[in-house]
Amino acid sequence: MHRLSNIPLYTSIVDVQVSIMQVMFSLPSAGKSSIMLDVKPWDDDTDMRLLEEALRSIEVEGLHWGAFNLVPVGYGIQKMTIMLTIDDDLVSVDSLIEERLTAEPINEYVQSCEIVAFNKL
Repeated sequence: MHRLSNIPLYTSIVDVQVSIMQVMFSLPSAGKSSIMLDVKPWDDDTDMRLLEEALRSIEVEGLHWGAFNLVPVGYGIQKMTIMLTIDDDLVSVDSLIEERLTAEPINEYVQSCEIVAFNKL
């Protein structure tokens, strides 16, 4: 079958040219990533509810917090596993961890953060 057979006969050359130009010069959509973080508190005395509130208080354009889960580590300590979605063009995961999650005032609750899973959407 010919490639142009799907173009209706009544389509003008200008319409075809406009369609081709739209495809050629369309900007790619911004990529998104889904990330799972392990957030480890300092000790078993850390209030995990306050830790969650501190994390969710971080508001950056292109950052969307998701569900979380508390996972026992041992000796009464729990770590938080939390999902987040980022727009790749707007948010850097490394700078988010270094400049926001392990910096003041959140470092009062957070000992460390690790990326458990990183998936492009």
